[in-house]
Amino acid sequence: MKKKPVWSWMLYDFGNSAFATTIMAAVLPIFYYDVAAKGLKESLAASYWGYSQSIAVLIVAVCAPILGAISDYSAAKKRFLMFFAFMGMIASVLLAFVGEGDYLLASFLMIVGTIGFSGGNAFYDAFLPEVSDNESIDKVSAGGFALGYIGGGILLAINLLMILKFQWFGLPNSLAGTHLAFVSVGIWWFIFSIPLFKNIVEEKKVKVERTESYAKIGFTRVVKTLREMNQFKQLALFLCAFWLYNDGISTIIKMATIYGRDIGINSNSLIIALLITQFVGIPFAYFFGWLAKKITAKKALMLSLVIYLAIVALGYFMTTALHFYILAICVGFVQGGAQSLSRSVFGRMVPGDRHAEFYGFYGISSKFAAIFGPFVFALVGQLTGSSRFGILSLLVFFIAGILLLQLVDVEKGTKEAKEHTNKASEVVTRT
Repeated sequence: MKKKPVWSWMLYDFGNSAFATTIMAAVLPIFYYDVAAKGLKESLAASYWGYSQSIAVLIVAVCAPILGAISDYSAAKKRFLMFFAFMGMIASVLLAFVGEGDYLLASFLMIVGTIGFSGGNAFYDAFLPEVSDNESIDKVSAGGFALGYIGGGILLAINLLMILKFQWFGLPNSLAGTHLAFVSVGIWWFIFSIPLFKNIVEEKKVKVERTESYAKIGFTRVVKTLREMNQFKQLALFLCAFWLYNDGISTIIKMATIYGRDIGINSNSLIIALLITQFVGIPFAYFFGWLAKKITAKKALMLSLVIYLAIVALGYFMTTALHFYILAICVGFVQGGAQSLSRSVFGRMVPGDRHAEFYGFYGISSKFAAIFGPFVFALVGQLTGSSRFGILSLLVFFIAGILLLQLVDVEKGTKEAKEHTNKASEVVTRT
């Protein structure tokens, strides 16, 4: 394992996590509601934001495996990563031109930016098995998440100062501070992407003559992958488990602010809680990487999910801002660990010649989770008349995910992946 490519890979997470914190979680949702959707009914503003999120998620979910298959075939993961990264960076900067009533422009740029962020991550994740080895993959994955927490948290703190203490930056008002925050996300993301663009060299592959369009090749390989999934039974089982428990994790991330407001917690407290989660998550992402070496990645992942069960139960009884802060700390304990270990466990069972393609399916699991979890949360809350029962409904996702994960044999899955890779190499050598 070479340190320079590893650090270059992890620094990309340091840079692009600013989009997740400032654009997706903290600043843009409030800006959209208060400024971009000004003049609309409150219910319409919330609905339009929800529709925009759904459109972005749907586009990414449909495209991710196809783009992954294309990049594997053409050995162009890095080019695709750069394309999507620049898409997200530019969209972030252009949000500075959104003013009062420009909800359509804000929605469009949010969709484009989310596609850039999520599409880029599919190719970024696919580099993990290339910059690490079987011994270091848990540590490297955890390091990426930890640096992501640091980078996203630092810029979010700066962005909040731009908005609340705009005069410190020579700005006329908080709106100008918000616009500058959007621009800073694109610049921050670009600066910390440079090491990856410069230092990581994609693994060379045997060139294959192409007689069909990349689009057709992509669709064909996706269908082929689905048909061949029975060769990777442990991987398929893990994907099902991941889809379930990540559904719960994604819903907690996306619905925490709505839930907090519903029980009377103010916006400032919610943003402070998000910062707490970011910075608590830094050491604990590393901790779970260390723990994985001691007790295996699967057991460490199981532990993080059991803690999530406790978080959901505590969330049901939460009543004050202090309770929300405590819950934010608890989420910080396990959020990075659960996500990084999921990525590394999956990486162990992916065949060596199909990284981007299979990480595309991995991406689909997490993206569709962003649709179904919040829907169940909302439906249960509506039927019962209380969002507390909505948060409690997430127990089903975590329990089902834990039970399925218990059945996954990671060592067997790793062996299946190696056998497939060796067979593919033999075929190429003969031809």
